[in-house]
Amino acid sequence: MAEERVLPFIEHLVELRKRLMVIVIAVVIGMGIAWNYSSDVLNFIEKPLTGTTYLTGIKKKVYLQVKEWSPALYTRYKLEQEINTPQKKHPLNYSAPLEPFFIQCKISMLAGFILVLPIVFYQVWLFIAPGLTSRERRMVIPFVTAATLTFCAGAMFFLIIIWPVIINFSLSYEAEGLQSWFNISAYVNFCLRLILMFGLIFELPVLTLLLARFGLVSYEFLAPKRKYALLASSIIAAFHADLITMFVIMLPLYLMYEVSVWTAFIFAKKRPVAEPELTTL
Repeated sequence: MAEERVLPFIEHLVELRKRLMVIVIAVVIGMGIAWNYSSDVLNFIEKPLTGTTYLTGIKKKVYLQVKEWSPALYTRYKLEQEINTPQKKHPLNYSAPLEPFFIQCKISMLAGFILVLPIVFYQVWLFIAPGLTSRERRMVIPFVTAATLTFCAGAMFFLIIIWPVIINFSLSYEAEGLQSWFNISAYVNFCLRLILMFGLIFELPVLTLLLARFGLVSYEFLAPKRKYALLASSIIAAFHADLITMFVIMLPLYLMYEVSVWTAFIFAKKRPVAEPELTTL
């Protein structure tokens, strides 16, 4: 096999700038495409505020089961009122000029970034490709495909499963004299930040798969470090103010580490077994 060319440090910086420029141009183009759909994305983000979610259906089913099993509890805690209470709408508000416009820009930028994820990951691959063998470079299509799908899976998992939980938990504090008033910037920025975070969290098994195939990590290396992974997940989650958000970040982050451990176990590069040396008498 031909010897791989080692790029000097300056050439690495030039190559990095080239890849970043391609990524920026791709994101700008993706932002332009996503601009026309930013209102639909905002409506989806607002759904826990303005309509029913899967949690509403689950709560109704649970209350009906309580009615069937224990009518006394159903009557005592007035669960019928909970079921029949109409959904209250919580519109978003803004307090600064051009605030909705800048929110539309942010939504379009993140949506455009997601649209061009294959290009982004392909540029990342091209940047690290000079340090790979010719056989390893053939993994480009599986890498780009898996990285794109897992990021999208993490974003959708957050929007569909986690986001309604966070908003419903927040709205549960409403009471007489304590009403919610959601600012559009705080609401959307919080959501977009978590979309990006969950997308990156779901990338952990893909990164582990690559490192395992290259022989850089192994199951034996990752498995004993579960307690440190749990601690790191807790520290990362602790940067968020409320307890429910901390929990919904910490749990998926640690679970992705656990998936990564078993990914390394299954797909790690097999090391050749050394044959025992024969001793002569």
